Amino acid sequence: MTDISEETLELLRHVSVATLATALFKRGLRKQVIDDVRPVAPKGRNMVGPAFTLRYIPAREDRNGLEVFRDPDHPQRKAIETCPPGHVLVMDSRRDARMASAGDILLTRLMVRGAAGVVTDGGFRDAMSIGALDLPAYHQRPASPTNLTNNEAIEINGPIGCGDVAVFPGDIMVGDDDSVIVIPAHMAGEVAQEAHEMTAYEDFVQERVRAGAGIIGLYPATDPANLDLFARWRAENGR
Repeated sequence: MTDISEETLELLRHVSVATLATALFKRGLRKQVIDDVRPVAPKGRNMVGPAFTLRYIPAREDRNGLEVFRDPDHPQRKAIETCPPGHVLVMDSRRDARMASAGDILLTRLMVRGAAGVVTDGGFRDAMSIGALDLPAYHQRPASPTNLTNNEAIEINGPIGCGDVAVFPGDIMVGDDDSVIVIPAHMAGEVAQEAHEMTAYEDFVQERVRAGAGIIGLYPATDPANLDLFARWRAENGR
C-alpha cells in the first residue's frame, strides 16, 4: 500500500469530486466516479481515506442461512472489526440494492472504531439511523432485507468493482455531498495539488460570474487578463 501524506489527505478534504474528476480526466482516467451512489445524508464535509474492501458474490441457499452470522470470522462482521481507523470501507455489492450491505448497528461500530466512511454500490438498511451517524455513508437507496437474501460476503481487502469502478486496497476514496471518486494511490499527491489549484481558480471564477462577468475567456482562462486578475485576487484573499 502506498503511504499517503497527511498534507495530501487535508488537500482532498477541501476539493469537490467534480474537480477531482477533471484532474483525473487530464491523466486519461475517465471513469473514476462510482456510478449510482449518493450520500445517505449530506455531511457538509468530505469523506477522505484509503480503501479497505469487502466483496460479495451471489448467495447460495445452502451457505447463507442466518446462522452464518454466529461465525466470528464471517467476512462482513470481520471487515467491520478489522477496517483500520481512517480508512473507508468499500463494498462490492454487485450493484444490487435489493438487500442491505449493512445496517446501523454494524456501521455504528465502524464509526466508533474510527473509520473515515463507508461506500456500497448496494443499499443500507436502517438508512435514517445511518444518516444521523457521524460517519459519511454512500449507497444506492434504502434496502431492508438482509444481505444474505441475495449476497454472500466472501473476501476482505482484495481488488473489487464498486459501481463499475475498479477499487484496489489503499486507493484513495473521496466523497462529497454529491458522489464518490476513486483516486489511484500512486497519483493521489499530484492530483490533490492540482485540484487544490483548480479549486482556487474556480472560486475566483464563481465570484466574477456572480458579479456579472461572462465565461468566455474566463472559464477556461484563455484571456491572459483574467490570469492577472486571478493573481491579484489570490494575493488579496490569501489563496
